[in-house]
Amino acid sequence: MVVYPGTFDPVTYGHIDIIKRASSIFRKVFVAVAHNPQKKPLFSVEERIEMLQESTNDISGIVIESFNCLLTDYVQQKGVSIIIKGLRAISDFEVELQMALTNRQIAPHLETIFMMTSERYSYLSSHIIKELAELGGKIDRFVPPIVRGKLQEKLKGPR
Repeated sequence: MVVYPGTFDPVTYGHIDIIKRASSIFRKVFVAVAHNPQKKPLFSVEERIEMLQESTNDISGIVIESFNCLLTDYVQQKGVSIIIKGLRAISDFEVELQMALTNRQIAPHLETIFMMTSERYSYLSSHIIKELAELGGKIDRFVPPIVRGKLQEKLKGPR
């Protein structure tokens, strides 16, 4: 079992790539949606969970839920000792390494596994998707249809 945490605001095909590949390695993947108000998410936790559920309904062995505590506490509540983090670039590694080392100080038995996203999604971020959608760009190739629709609703207008 493994926990794949994130804000998923919104979920992209890059996130889904990591979820699919993690589910092929681990028998159960907890996709953990962080509340994280510091990131000022566009979507509510409930909306992010809904988009994830619809976007991953063909992937077996995953459980999607939210958490509003320290990641180390959530992982321990689930009886899991592995966190999986997706990486796109060196800049992601620097941030994720700091978090992994901090988590290890808090809970020494936890391991973090870094998984590189597929090359075709290596430049994608939720931030870029939101900005592109806000400026009227086509986002079909980057996000599932439910995400495109929800972004259109939030941003008020056809994209």
